[in-house]
Amino acid sequence: MSEVATEHNRIVDAAARLFYERGIHAVGMDAIRTEAGVSLKRLYGEFASKDELIAEVLRRRTEIWDAGIAAAAASAATPRERLLAIYDFLDGWFRTDDFRGCGFINAFGELGAGSPAVAEIARAQKERFQRYVGRLVRELGAPEQLGDQLALLAEGAQTTAAISGRPDAASHARAAAVTLIDVALAA
Repeated sequence: MSEVATEHNRIVDAAARLFYERGIHAVGMDAIRTEAGVSLKRLYGEFASKDELIAEVLRRRTEIWDAGIAAAAASAATPRERLLAIYDFLDGWFRTDDFRGCGFINAFGELGAGSPAVAEIARAQKERFQRYVGRLVRELGAPEQLGDQLALLAEGAQTTAAISGRPDAASHARAAAVTLIDVALAA
């Protein structure tokens, strides 16, 4: 990896960490520069504005989320197990020391009304997740609306865990998902 690519990644990683820990508005470009260990000139050479950097952080977060969900589902043998693996993934994430809620929900809450780019990226990520869950529901042979219901449970668990500080929101959502799946398949 070239030095330029390494610096680019250090900047994005530093911004992601700081935005997630402190909030986007609370973090200035100088704090990001310091955390990344690059000059301000280099930082602005990579990202012409904070908005451009925020968008890159959210794109990276999408890749991380997608990879995490895929890894959780990889060991599951059936569509039902893959659906429930979503909540197992959430449970593990909620129990990490640095869990601060969904970065997309946080960014949208902070900037969505004033930043069409942030709103678009956050909406696209949520739609992508719904499509993923919908695909698993189709593989299961269950009614289509189950996908939206299960995605909503996952989103609600993220918000509940972040606000309440209770990681058991994932296990409660998983139990509700089991019930919804059983009812949908029995219908």
